[in-house]
Amino acid sequence: MTSRRTFLGGAGVALVGAAAVKRSAAASLPEAPTQGSPNTMAPLAPPNGRPYNPVVTLNGWTLPWRMNNGVKEFHLVAEPVVREIAPGMKANMWGYNGQSPGPTIEVVEGDRVRIFVTNKLPEHTSIHWHGQILPCGMDGVTGLTQPGIDPGKTFMYEFVARHAGTFMYHPHADEMVQMAMGMMGFWVTHPKNPAQHAVDRDFVFLLNAYDIEPGSYTPKVNTMLDFNLWTFNSRVFPGIDPMVVRLGDRVRIRAGNLSMTNHPLHVHGHRFEVTGTDGGSIPPSARWPEVTTDLGVGQMRAIEFVADNPGDWAFHCHKSHHTMNAMGHSVPTMIGVDQRGVAQKINSLVPDYMVMGDKGGSMGGMQMPLPENTLPMMSGEGPFGPIDMGGMFTTLKVRAGLARNDYTDPGWYKHPKGSVAVEWRGDMPAAAAAPGKAPATVPGETIMNVKKGGAHHGH
Repeated sequence: MTSRRTFLGGAGVALVGAAAVKRSAAASLPEAPTQGSPNTMAPLAPPNGRPYNPVVTLNGWTLPWRMNNGVKEFHLVAEPVVREIAPGMKANMWGYNGQSPGPTIEVVEGDRVRIFVTNKLPEHTSIHWHGQILPCGMDGVTGLTQPGIDPGKTFMYEFVARHAGTFMYHPHADEMVQMAMGMMGFWVTHPKNPAQHAVDRDFVFLLNAYDIEPGSYTPKVNTMLDFNLWTFNSRVFPGIDPMVVRLGDRVRIRAGNLSMTNHPLHVHGHRFEVTGTDGGSIPPSARWPEVTTDLGVGQMRAIEFVADNPGDWAFHCHKSHHTMNAMGHSVPTMIGVDQRGVAQKINSLVPDYMVMGDKGGSMGGMQMPLPENTLPMMSGEGPFGPIDMGGMFTTLKVRAGLARNDYTDPGWYKHPKGSVAVEWRGDMPAAAAAPGKAPATVPGETIMNVKKGGAHHGH
C-alpha cells in the first residue's frame, strides 16, 4: 500500500532544479499559491484588472494572479497532491497547486494572459486550454505543438482570452495516466461588460471519476469502464458542499465533464435553461426549459434558473450507479432469495454474519466494518434519516433572508406545517392487498407467471 510519505517522496527528483527557468530567473515568476483545504472557498473579487462577477468553485478555489505591464500572470504547479475524497477517505493524486482539480482561473474577455507552468511530477507534462481559441503553439499538445515540460522545468504560455465562456484545462501528455490521477481544472472567461449574462450566484465544478480499490490510496490508471468513485471536483457525497442560494436569486451552474462517460445532471424543484456550452452563450431564442441535461465527455454546460422554490433540493447525476461509492460490480442480486437456512449455518462459523440484499440494497442505519480508507457505498444523514446516496450528489439549499454574498450552510430546511409527506394512518380501501399477498384479480384478467430473478442485473 502506498503511503503519503512514500507517494510524495517519489517526487523528490522533480523538486531538484525546479527553479531552472531559461527565459527568466525564478525570482521573476509570480507566486504559486497553494490550497489544501477541501472546502468551498469564498469567491475571489478581482483586486485589479477589469471588473467581473466572480464564480464559486464547489469544494475548490480561484487562483490569484498578478498584473505585469497589463498582462495577467498566473503560476500553476503540476505536482503530487493528497485529496480528501470525503471525510474518512483520502487519495494520492496528481493535481495543481496543492489540490485536484486545480484552482479555477478567472479572466476577462480580451485579457492578455500569461501562465507559468512548473512541473514537479516524475514525468513530463503539458497543459491544453480546452475550448480556447488561441495560437497553435500555445495549445499544449505534447509532440504536436510543443515539447513536453520535463520534471523540474517551467514553461510559459501566453495568449489573449478572445471569447467569453466556460472552459477547462488538462494535460495532453500521457493523458490516460495524468487525467486518471486527477490533473484538470476549470477556466472562466467573463464578458467585458459585467452586466452581460449577470447572475446572482455562479457555481462551477468538474465531473470526474476514479477507480480506487477499498483499502488503497492511489487510483488505478488503466481503468476505462468500471470506476467506483464518481465525483464533483474530486469529492463524493456526503463530502460535497451544498450550493446555498437566496430565494429569488438567478443561479448559474457550470459543469465540465472530464470523465469517460456522459452524465445526465438533474435538478429537483426547479426548471432551468441550458444557457451556455464550451462554444459560448446560447441565444435566448434557442433555449428551452429542462429539469435534466446530458453532459457528454469533454463538454461544458451552463444552466440557469430562478431559485423561486425554498427548500433542500437534490442535485445529482441521474445514472443511479453514479450516486454510489465503492461499488462492487460483481456482487450478485439477492432480492427475493430466502437466505435464512444459509445464514444459520454461516452464523455457526461467523457469529456476526448479517443477511443482506434480500430486500434491496439500502443499508439503512447499519454500521459495518470497512477496510481502512474506504467509504460506505451510500451514506449521508438528512433530517429524516439516511439519505442513501454517494458519488455525484449534493443539495441546492434555497433560503429567504440570506445576505448577498452569504454562502454559509443554513442547516436543514424548516418545512411549513402540513407540507411534508407523512404516513397514512386511516382506513385502507377494502381491495388493498397486504404486503406479500397476491393482488386480487378482476374478471377477464390474466396473471403472468414471472420467474424469480430477472435477466437484468444492475450494479
